[in-house]
Amino acid sequence: MIEFHLDAHSGVAPYRQIVQQVRQALRMGLLDAGDKLPAVREVVAATAVNPNTVLKAYRELEYEGLVAARPGIGTFVIGALADGSLAAHGPLREDLLRWLETARRAGLGSDSIEALFQNTFRSAIKESKR
Repeated sequence: MIEFHLDAHSGVAPYRQIVQQVRQALRMGLLDAGDKLPAVREVVAATAVNPNTVLKAYRELEYEGLVAARPGIGTFVIGALADGSLAAHGPLREDLLRWLETARRAGLGSDSIEALFQNTFRSAIKESKR
């Protein structure tokens, strides 16, 4: 089951963080059709957000056709975002873990590593669109 981790300092609304985390889990193949999302009360207890925040996220996911609420039972995944690239994730993850270790050995902290990755990623995306 997915566990939500919300960052109050990210500038991203909590409901949007929940939606993004579900989408990411679907893309990574961590959630499949039939999997149950945590109950609203469980998310509220784990993240200290308002129940309406969780309901808003779940409604957006439902509107997108990714989940379906079954009253009295829960909210279940019905859609998928994963594609045929899942097989490549393992080797790429290993490469990324090696890169992260190299960055740590070079003295970079977590914030610097994240900034470097995000900046490089955005630059690469821009270049590929040209």
